[in-house]
Amino acid sequence: MSSGKSGIIQLRRNYFRSVDYWLLIPILLLSLIGVFVLNKVLSEGFEGYPGILYRQAIAASLGMVVALFICLIDTHFLKAIGWGVYGLSVLLLIYVFIDGYSLVDTWGADSWLNLPFIGNFQPSELSKIGMIIVTAYFLEAIKNKEMPMIKGFIYIGLVDGIPLLLIWKQPDFGTMMVIVFSLFCMFFVWGVKYRYLFLGISVVIVGVIPILWNFIFTPIQKSRILSFVFAGSDPSGEYNLVQAKAAIASGGLIGNRTGEIVSVPVKWSDFIYTAISEHMGFIGTTTVIILSFFFLTRCVFVAAKATQKSYTYTVIGLTGAFAFHFIENMGMSVGLLPITGIPLPFISLGGSALLVNFISFGIILNISMERTIERK
Repeated sequence: MSSGKSGIIQLRRNYFRSVDYWLLIPILLLSLIGVFVLNKVLSEGFEGYPGILYRQAIAASLGMVVALFICLIDTHFLKAIGWGVYGLSVLLLIYVFIDGYSLVDTWGADSWLNLPFIGNFQPSELSKIGMIIVTAYFLEAIKNKEMPMIKGFIYIGLVDGIPLLLIWKQPDFGTMMVIVFSLFCMFFVWGVKYRYLFLGISVVIVGVIPILWNFIFTPIQKSRILSFVFAGSDPSGEYNLVQAKAAIASGGLIGNRTGEIVSVPVKWSDFIYTAISEHMGFIGTTTVIILSFFFLTRCVFVAAKATQKSYTYTVIGLTGAFAFHFIENMGMSVGLLPITGIPLPFISLGGSALLVNFISFGIILNISMERTIERK
């Protein structure tokens, strides 16, 4: 009996010693900042408060438990998990079009499912994880010459093309950009030659963008792009940005103490960064930037030290997705990037998105722990 207890104690010690706290602590702090800021924003008259805040806090707590549970799974099962998540996400993406539930009139896209107990859920968020993991193993097989390059990239095109086409049809261009950027990062680390990368970018600029502009983009999306490129050309289209800048400026050093709250559309999600400045000031926004930067650089370190190429590509893909979210959300709030519906990870309101972020984080943490165990 005593030997059994000592074995459990040793297992617990090894687990807590192997956890990468350089990854864990920034995410914990970002989540706490998110709950704090959302409490301030939602208390300004948001319908459903405080219940919706409690759900967000529960989702964050559950997400952290899920992330730590993922760390207990043997990393060698990652491939099977990736295919499972990929298959499930494709089925859910198809179900989006036949479930009879749509938020097109509200958000301009039919991207959500209304699931029992969970509420609104966006399958495209889940598809990112499956696509990144599955693509990583194809890239590893090509790199190790276990699969011919042409055959491998045909498989990658088919595997990634199916969910991307479904997301295109919703249409959810924000998530599409995140996925494409993540895959771009993976191909870059894999070793695609620079001339092919530049050729791909040129094809997108010359061939794809005109098609998107003339046949796909809505008038609102066009207005946002034109307002970004030609500042002052459309005052009505720049309303969100003007209000966002005003809210950020009102924060000062430690937050707005005048009691006059600036009205910013979707402040609880897409423009949550403005609320951080408004309620925590320059100190708060700087803290979020530092924590985000530290987390991303630590993820790159984990990718560089991973014991298998597939783990490296997986971490780089997930890190690319996180980086796109962080940079785009903060950049659009201050006018450095075009406005898109991209939330701030671990901070913006949204229980299902928060849970998916924690799953991604758990996979990165798992690979980091695997590296630590292998070293020992």
